[in-house]
Amino acid sequence: MALFIHDDTVDALAVQLQKALKAPSKTEAVRQALQRELDRVQQQRPLRDRIAKAQAMVGAMGASDPNFDMKTFTDEMWDNL
Repeated sequence: MALFIHDDTVDALAVQLQKALKAPSKTEAVRQALQRELDRVQQQRPLRDRIAKAQAMVGAMGASDPNFDMKTFTDEMWDNL
């Protein structure tokens, strides 16, 4: 779907950004700007929400092995070098 800019000020800003980024097109400049802004906004989510997402990802991996010994694992890894 096409995005048409009907505002001269917005168009001028897109041209300035295209030049500043050395983007091949206004579309690419606008895409980069929108992606950066979306990333910035998502980083502003409350810490508890970001932690909850991380905990859900950990939970999806399944239960940990209660018999796992990190020292033994590390020692064996180094022995294989």
